[in-house]
Amino acid sequence: MKIVFDDIKESVADNFKGGEKSFASRAFSDEKNKMMKGRLVPGASIGLHRHEGNCEMIYVLEGCGKMIYDGGMERLSAGDFHYCPEGHEHSFINDGDCDLVFIAVVPAQ
Repeated sequence: MKIVFDDIKESVADNFKGGEKSFASRAFSDEKNKMMKGRLVPGASIGLHRHEGNCEMIYVLEGCGKMIYDGGMERLSAGDFHYCPEGHEHSFINDGDCDLVFIAVVPAQ
């Protein structure tokens, strides 16, 4: 099944999960999985949250930022992959000077 994110209407959530500014995404989901192309403008973030009942995988397409993960910090840039297993927490922050664009997959458990 081909999913063309650019054909999906972009939605914008302000202060997503308690983060700064807004999080823009184009998402596809079914009863088992959620897949999205996300975008954070410079200075925007997704707030710290814990994954209960699922996990999340993120692949960075463009830009750079930092991932707060279980109290530590990881630098991420284009080509990097982040995995947040069930029971762990993370926050994604665009501290760069261009949009941070990524693909995220949240499979149902």
